[in-house]
Amino acid sequence: MSFLLIVVPGPSVLFVIGRALAHGRRAALTTVLGNTLGAYALVVAVALGVGSIVERSVLVFTVLKFAGAAYLVYLGVKAWRGRGSLHASVADGTAAQGGLRTFWEGFVVGVSNPKTIVFFAAVLPQFVDRAQGHVVVQMLVLGLVFNAIAIASDGVWGFAAATARNWFTRSPRRLSLVGGIGGVTMIGLGVTVAATGRKD
Repeated sequence: MSFLLIVVPGPSVLFVIGRALAHGRRAALTTVLGNTLGAYALVVAVALGVGSIVERSVLVFTVLKFAGAAYLVYLGVKAWRGRGSLHASVADGTAAQGGLRTFWEGFVVGVSNPKTIVFFAAVLPQFVDRAQGHVVVQMLVLGLVFNAIAIASDGVWGFAAATARNWFTRSPRRLSLVGGIGGVTMIGLGVTVAATGRKD
């Protein structure tokens, strides 16, 4: 079930692709790591019982969802506005953002991903064998399995997008185009996250 959820492109995958197109392979992989840690923070929250509050509370879920959506739109607008300066940045070797900042952006997207929240809160607990005890430990281990699959899958998406980006970097016009595509992708992703999810 984890594999099926992960391989279908959702907010995390599209965000990684956007980062790869806008800033390259290193930024994409740093985003994957941040995203994965953000997702694992959700696992810990669910294992400790906080996830059930988010899953049951329409208000908390909605606030978290819209905060994540707004952040994606903000990053997308920023990427769109900076698309013209990408070629100069690449030439100066400064196209990639700071590692900590990129990691943090990935973390925020991972921890606010509605698809992952619902999966960890509603689906993952069904695979815990309560008769065996150590429910929290079981949840944490199941979450590690999910995240190991996510790192592999998202990493492949990031490498593929970064490889395509290398072709674009040979031309200022193409690079501006790819920066714009990355920005529009994140804006569209933010709008999609805001428009989908629970209606109850």
